[in-house]
Amino acid sequence: MIQDNLLLIISLLFVVSMLTMLSEKIGISYPIFLVIAGLVVSFIPGMPHFELEPELVFLIFLPPLLYEAAWNTSWKDFWTWKRPILLLAVGLVVFTATAVAYLSHAMIPGFTLAMGFVLGGIISPPDAVAATSVLHGLKIPKRIVTILEGESLVNDASSLIVFRVALATIASGQFVFWEAEVDFMLVAFMGIFIGLVIGHILYLVHKFFPTTPSIDTALTFITPYLMYITAEHFHYSGVLAVVSGGLFLSFRSHELFSYQTRMQSTHVWETVIFLLNGIVFIMIGLQLPAVMKGLENYTIQELVLYSVIISIVTILIRIIWVFPATYLPHLLFKSIRTTERRPSWQTVFIVGWSGMRGVVSLASALSVPLFLNGAAFPHRDLILFITFVVILFTLVLQGLSLPFVIKWLKVKDDGENLSEQNAILNARLATASLDYMKSNYDGEIAEFEPFRLLKDRYEKIIELADSKMLHSEDNASRNAMRKYRRMLLEIINVKREEIQTVRRERICADTLIKAKERELDLEEARLTKSH
Repeated sequence: MIQDNLLLIISLLFVVSMLTMLSEKIGISYPIFLVIAGLVVSFIPGMPHFELEPELVFLIFLPPLLYEAAWNTSWKDFWTWKRPILLLAVGLVVFTATAVAYLSHAMIPGFTLAMGFVLGGIISPPDAVAATSVLHGLKIPKRIVTILEGESLVNDASSLIVFRVALATIASGQFVFWEAEVDFMLVAFMGIFIGLVIGHILYLVHKFFPTTPSIDTALTFITPYLMYITAEHFHYSGVLAVVSGGLFLSFRSHELFSYQTRMQSTHVWETVIFLLNGIVFIMIGLQLPAVMKGLENYTIQELVLYSVIISIVTILIRIIWVFPATYLPHLLFKSIRTTERRPSWQTVFIVGWSGMRGVVSLASALSVPLFLNGAAFPHRDLILFITFVVILFTLVLQGLSLPFVIKWLKVKDDGENLSEQNAILNARLATASLDYMKSNYDGEIAEFEPFRLLKDRYEKIIELADSKMLHSEDNASRNAMRKYRRMLLEIINVKREEIQTVRRERICADTLIKAKERELDLEEARLTKSH
């Protein structure tokens, strides 16, 4: 019955929300906590089985998750760090798939090299949400976050291409290297091309059609599905179509959207992405009953041996890759040495340790066909089990330990002072505003008090930005600025309490009260983000 399924979905959303709040309370990253919770729930007798359909992940979940990640990625930062991003997203994926392929072929009886590449393609891409959610709130160099986020935009595409080539090789029994290389490049290039074409079409729609904030927000949800489905229909990379189109539209978004659209779409997207991520990660844990099916042909010792060894090797491969991929370009090219600061080994290790696997790996494993040329697909259940263990192993071991590793290695922010940058930006905006007022409203400034007060306000902003306190390196000045920001936040809370008093006294209209509350929300957001 449809109402039973609907009740199940609503219950799952409610459980996800409650568990996420609990994860915040105990200080565990919510993707890790949700996977563990789903795993525990799967052991409860009588619980309904939630079988994750790979088509559902690739078609329903993946496009908006990728689009949101692309939208919030700075194209400038992405392009700045394109070399390490591509070395991880393409080079490391191929390296991991190759190493896992030869290892599994040598270790598992009857496991062909092509099957090894299927397994390697499945478990090669780390999960973006897991890494960024664990790193959220930790003071680490911005370069690390940018590289990990950029890697996650591309590695799903490269891993899925490796996976599909390996499946085609098993089905046909033939593998020609140059043909596989051409197919890889064609699938990737055409996926990017389709994404950019659709992105330009949507750009024209947003810019020249009489849209509203609600229509614009709705179109942003339609866009990733349009890009993904179109590219996949022609057997090209839907992932790269969504990523390329999302990066293009994000870069041009300031030309397209009003402030109402930006505010509305931001809040709607945050809610939807939170729910999608929550469902995906709890569903990973709930897959245990489905994963355990068909493993009667293997002993417990074999399952543990294969899974743990491949999990450990997967972690080690990434660590082994990141050091030469980081330092060799510095040694070989003078242009890189002169333009980029040599990263410390501690920051490189953090990138290597941030290799948690997630839902794309599980969906790929589930999408392995049940039958091949009329016979059961060999070792399909073992591939699914190993993938499940690799996801759990990396999420729990690396995910839970990452904050402690960062603290142990004493990795800190690279000194990029957002407070000072915010002050500089405010001063530039105030200077431009002041020049405009003096050029166009000089008489009104001299004659009317509101104009004069606004001019004085802009002059104070410029004076504050130029003051020694803001740019001083001594601890006393920095402590004073922290106290100043804390005082502003405390005053906002005082204002909120007074608003509640006014609301109880019913002396102002609710529309005015809500508008003032919105002003305070925006002010608090500005103070918090500039910290």
